Amino acid sequence: MLQETRLHRIRALLSTLNQVSTERIIKELGISRETARRDIIELEAQGMARRVHGGLVALDAAPEPPLTVRSASMAKEKRAIARAAVQLLQPGQTLFIDAGSTTTMLAEELRSMSGLTIITNSLNAALKLSAAEEHETLNNEVILLGGSMRAGAQETRGELTVSEIYRYRADLALLSPVGVDARQGASSFHPHEAAIARAMTEQAGGLILLADHTKIGISSRINYASVQQIGTLISDQGAAALPALAALQQKLPQVLLV
Repeated sequence: MLQETRLHRIRALLSTLNQVSTERIIKELGISRETARRDIIELEAQGMARRVHGGLVALDAAPEPPLTVRSASMAKEKRAIARAAVQLLQPGQTLFIDAGSTTTMLAEELRSMSGLTIITNSLNAALKLSAAEEHETLNNEVILLGGSMRAGAQETRGELTVSEIYRYRADLALLSPVGVDARQGASSFHPHEAAIARAMTEQAGGLILLADHTKIGISSRINYASVQQIGTLISDQGAAALPALAALQQKLPQVLLV
């Protein structure tokens, strides 16, 4: 596992727990004590955390980075995950898609299909799906959920968005969590994102999670789906050696690595 990936995963643990022990880092990442020590030193040198006896303490627990930043991170892996998700779908299905960098790529890939009804709160996903000339007919029906907007937001949110979700039933919800863990299930950092993902999960016949390897074994602030509710997890080959993935493979009906 590359150091950049390890540091990302440790920062994700810190954002959730505010402090993390060396033993937890070794267990979650499946690395040696010496590697964990080097990563701890590096994170302190970057000003991301403070070393204490037995581990790290976050200086300032930060939320998930903005979408523009996330879109450039793990782009190749996310694209492969999105393409694998499309292979699981059939014309005629109704889908929920939440707002995220991976699901935006999924929306681009879904343009190759037809006969779908896609319900989303993501402005980016809706725009990707409806990209055509005015006189052209779209391959799929696209429903953009209403709701509140905030400065810089690329999604609708709030009580109106959640209530609109409960008006629909979907065959599948395809969601991109901040983290997925064999004990805690799927989770998000922001309450408004978790509320939308929870509603989509409840109103769908099945749940497919799209999560690159940096999200495997991570439990963020708010859980929105239990392990029992997850039907399929799609991740990339970087997750293959993670102990957290092995735990998920034991509990989930289907885990795909691409």
